[in-house]
Amino acid sequence: MQSYYEATVERPVRAALAGNLSANVCIVGGGLAGLSTALGLAERGVRDVVVVEANQVGYGASGRNGGFVFGGYSLDCADLLRILGPARARELYALTIDAVDLMRARIQRYAIACDATDAGVILANWFDDPSRLDGQRRLMKDTFGVEWEPLDAAELGARLKTTRYHGGLFERNAFHFHPLKYVLGVARAAEAAGVRIVEQSPVASLRRQGAGYVVGTAQGSIDARHVVMAGGGYARNVYRRVERAVLPIATYVMATEPLGARLADAIDCRCAVYDTRFAFDYYRPLPDSRILWGGRISILEREPEAIARLLRRDLLKVYPQLRDVRIEHAWGGLMSYARHKMPQIGQSPDGVWYAVGFGGHGMAPTTVSGELLAAAIAGERPVPEAFAAFGLKHTFGALGLAAAQLTYTAMQTRDALADRPRRAG
Repeated sequence: MQSYYEATVERPVRAALAGNLSANVCIVGGGLAGLSTALGLAERGVRDVVVVEANQVGYGASGRNGGFVFGGYSLDCADLLRILGPARARELYALTIDAVDLMRARIQRYAIACDATDAGVILANWFDDPSRLDGQRRLMKDTFGVEWEPLDAAELGARLKTTRYHGGLFERNAFHFHPLKYVLGVARAAEAAGVRIVEQSPVASLRRQGAGYVVGTAQGSIDARHVVMAGGGYARNVYRRVERAVLPIATYVMATEPLGARLADAIDCRCAVYDTRFAFDYYRPLPDSRILWGGRISILEREPEAIARLLRRDLLKVYPQLRDVRIEHAWGGLMSYARHKMPQIGQSPDGVWYAVGFGGHGMAPTTVSGELLAAAIAGERPVPEAFAAFGLKHTFGALGLAAAQLTYTAMQTRDALADRPRRAG
């Protein structure tokens, strides 16, 4: 079962690396972090940039995700504030708001047809506990200067035809889109500005040579002054310092058949939606009247049929009126998670740049990483010092994966216990 995104794009054919090249900057990974870095460099006049992708552009999380574009990171804003304090927390959060604006601007500037729907995002309260929303709204307003608009049960019910939720918050400065079309558009813009992209070229080695590096593949090599590691959850056996600092965590997505007029019987708005649980559902209406639905976190990569069964069950908990709807696409993918749940953006002591660990909240932060690394490599300004608090922390491989699965299960149990009063009633 092909992903909805792959089924609805046309890809150009790009050659694999053959022979030896020289470059100013070699970027390993053709997802949004790598491509945003490449485009950011090109926009700053940096030449001789090569992107090396093991599969195809957007193959990983960048082309498989829910397509939400809004501020923040995978780490909760409350935890960001606790760790960094008000000034530095605001600094890092503001970078993601700037990235949302930059993504809108790039869609216009480069005429990227990516089904952008500028209709905001709703955080829907799964629990009958208003304090969950009240505290979040105060935090965002008082600390980060962002107004999330409250929606009472009646207002939310007018948009989402379900009794599952207890009010919500509306984040107006957010949009959703077809992420793979956007990634392909960024790649096209980078190539038009002189960036070279090679596909089907897994990197097998990275070694220091003189003042630069040699990036090796089975078919050739690239001599580069700078190297950026941006392989996310799919990078393997190339640069251990980065790879051991992220866990490859799976998540799942599906798309229904086109619903036509029936879409309004469930979702009568153009907003994207997620809820207040740790392992939340996230979903949105698509322009062709489908519902795209995602959720669950696991260390297991599952087959499409199993994903469809799991997510269909989640869908019907919220919208039982859709019980006869067919699922036409289901897929999974790997995200790169850090133990501290923040992106890891910076430069190793040996000079290698990196942008990994975006978790399940990557569209704006990957764009942030591209701008920060492009500015640093171009000599404009260093990566903000606040990111040093979230360095390349060892995840301990299989033990880390087991710990992540236990944490997920424990948080699911906590949410289920919190929901018991409603179900008992």
